[in-house]
Amino acid sequence: MRLGDARCDGADSDRGLPIARLKDRDVYAPVTGFVDGFPVGADPAAHRAWIAHCYGTVGAGRGDTIDSGNGAELYVVIGQAPRGLDLNIAPVGRVLQGMELLSSLPRGGGPLGFYLDEEKPKRVLIRTARLASELPESARTAIEVLRTDTPLFTRYVEARRNRSEPWFVRPAGHIDVCNLPTPVRDAK
Repeated sequence: MRLGDARCDGADSDRGLPIARLKDRDVYAPVTGFVDGFPVGADPAAHRAWIAHCYGTVGAGRGDTIDSGNGAELYVVIGQAPRGLDLNIAPVGRVLQGMELLSSLPRGGGPLGFYLDEEKPKRVLIRTARLASELPESARTAIEVLRTDTPLFTRYVEARRNRSEPWFVRPAGHIDVCNLPTPVRDAK
């Protein structure tokens, strides 16, 4: 089966946002799929689409009020997809390489893995982060990201939806948007 093409009307376009739509039901959005490689949820009736909080999503932290985030604090989803954060915190990007480094950092003993005061010596600080687009082209890591609007990606979705490797006793026949990491490889 091919991915459908759902259009979600947006403020920036008369034609809407092209979503490579999944056929699977989702608890958090009437429509899920991909736009330019990003996993998204959408509500066409509300003319709204958003980046889903999947593994590797980068978001801007905020306080209790919705307008309190200024981009000074970023977080990366390094565990189970917290989809309840969809529409509550602003995703700003995704990690394409190096998730194994982020997810292996030690976590604190406080709620949500925050460090307690007595644990400060074991904290690992990330002192800088840069967008690849900010680096000179010669310093960028050469990678290729599978386009999510292609027949190859459609085959990838079906292979993940109906796992046939010997370990799987029974294919699920269903896939969650966050269980489809967009394939990335070195371009060298």
